[in-house]
Amino acid sequence: MLEQRIQQHFFDAADLLYQSAEVLAKPVASATQALLGSLTAGGKLLLTGTGAALAVAQAMAAQLVGRFERDRPGLAALVLGADATVTAALLKVAPPGSPLAMQVQALGTPGDVLVVFASAPHDAALAEAVAAAQARDMTVVAITPRGSALGALLGETDVWIGVPHDRSARVQEVQLLVAHALCDALDLQLMGEQDSA
Repeated sequence: MLEQRIQQHFFDAADLLYQSAEVLAKPVASATQALLGSLTAGGKLLLTGTGAALAVAQAMAAQLVGRFERDRPGLAALVLGADATVTAALLKVAPPGSPLAMQVQALGTPGDVLVVFASAPHDAALAEAVAAAQARDMTVVAITPRGSALGALLGETDVWIGVPHDRSARVQEVQLLVAHALCDALDLQLMGEQDSA
């Protein structure tokens, strides 16, 4: 019984990944162009998420600043909301509002991109961060579950990657794959095809 339940996780994940490949290829390509446009113009990427989705943002930022699968110069990427000390201090000393939105206002500049990972359909803190980014003339890339309220907040230059599932665990699995696809696509666009050895 237990082994069958464990196997079902793998089957469900495989089904979702297969379904997502066709649905998400175009928005992931659009997101790649947004990220590439910002980076090549001297902008930076601000990545964030809430709950377990923040770990996906951290992993992607590490692969952008460091390396994904091959060596290249580091790309300008910064995670917002990962430092609990800063977040707690902002809640104590700053005016009311989301600490994420405050960080976007302080660090974001026109031409930058805010990359948001949400694992829940409704997240007020991320919605405030999106609004702050739009007010700073930044592009937003939102990677969320289907039916997310964030999708309705995005403008015509923003990109929504709506994972076709509602269960948080499945959404996060696809988000990590999307993050890897974005890193690979950026490497391809910046450095060309890798020589096969």
